[in-house]
Amino acid sequence: MSPADHRLLRHLLIAVAVKIVVLTLLWWAFIREARVPVDSDRAAAHLGGAASVSSGASK
Repeated sequence: MSPADHRLLRHLLIAVAVKIVVLTLLWWAFIREARVPVDSDRAAAHLGGAASVSSGASK
């Protein structure tokens, strides 16, 4: 690789690293605390089935 190729590679890696850091900071600041409440009755209605309570043991 020529020195110009090494320089280009270094700049591209720095740009990708900066983008990852910025996206992580944006996620941490705005999205991390967002929660979507899931109600079993509404989920069952959405999926077209009846809501059932599972005891955790399969037969």
